[in-house]
This record gives sequence, C-alpha cells and structure tokens, in this order.
Amino acid sequence: MVYGYVRVSTGHQNTESQKMEIMNFCERNSMKVDCWIEEKISGTKNPSKRKLGKILMNDCKKGDLVICTEISRLGRSLIMIMNILQFFLERGIKVWTIKGSYRLGDDIQSKVLAFAFGLSAEIERQLISERTKAGIQRAKKEGKKIGRKAGKAKEYKLSKYDEYIKFQLIYGATKSELARELGVTRGTLENHLKRIMFN
Repeated sequence: MVYGYVRVSTGHQNTESQKMEIMNFCERNSMKVDCWIEEKISGTKNPSKRKLGKILMNDCKKGDLVICTEISRLGRSLIMIMNILQFFLERGIKVWTIKGSYRLGDDIQSKVLAFAFGLSAEIERQLISERTKAGIQRAKKEGKKIGRKAGKAKEYKLSKYDEYIKFQLIYGATKSELARELGVTRGTLENHLKRIMFN
C-alpha cells in the first residue's frame, strides 16, 4: 500500500501543490498512490490528534510506503519527526520524501537510523527533564512561588511548564509520574491539562 501524506498548517492553505508533486513523482517512478491522507493542521499538534497518527500509525503495515514532499510535513520539531520516523522504521514501514530524497526502509542503514532517532529522542527527553527539575529546585531555594500571580486570571500554577507537560505526555510519561515530578497532585495536573490540551 502506498500512502500519500500531505499537510498544511491552516485551513486557508491548500494541499493541491503537494499532491501534484507526489503524483508527478509517482508517475516518474511507475507508482500510484493507493490512499491519500490530507491534513490542515499545525505540525506542532500531537501526532495522535492528527490523521498522521489515527490513520497512518494505526493502519500502515510492514512493507507499506508513506510518501510526502518533505520531511518537515511530518512535524514541526526535530524530536517529533525523529519519534515518528522511529515508529515507522521499527514497524518496517518505508518513508520517502521528494525534497531531500530520503529513502528510509527495511535496510541496515535505516535500522541504524531508527536506533539513532530513538537514542537522540531519549537523550533530549532526559535533558529537558533535568533542566525542568533543576529549575524547580532553584526556584524553591530562592523562595520563589510557582503559583499564579495576582491579577493574572489566565496564569496558573503549572502554566510555565505547559510545553514540558505536553512533550512528556506525548512521549510516554504517565500523569502520576509527571505530577510527582512537578510537585502537584494528579488532580491538579488533570485540571491543568483540560485547560491547555485543546487551546
């Protein structure tokens, strides 16, 4: 099965130029797209909230091929792209891009890349975790309050950790672990998640 994956960031943009580029590529290589996955959503969104996750990551099988115009269509951050590619490569799903001519598949080089992607992602997670823990400890030692500032209704106790919270949950941290790390109850974390996950 050949999947054509196209994504733009907003509803005001259209995906036709990407689709045309993929169709031209397939024609030159005597291939055809069996299924189009089209999205109009920011690449910063959790892949599980996008068609990329709901369809590609659930339906793709070993030997399937995902074609996109460029690697940045998969996500907006390096860490997200590495995790997505690692997911595909570990399951024997090939990923090709037109720009850059990336050909990731079932070969030894791709397996080495999958290991490197996973290792890099794990190192990045650990570094972020260490920086956050150090920041919390430093703030406590300096007697700073992490809670909401007076007069700012939209700033909450965990607001300064929004990106860290989203990142950790996307890549496997449990809510209980995260709550303990941030020094709050699970209930406080869950209430905060309701405010931030869909804004």
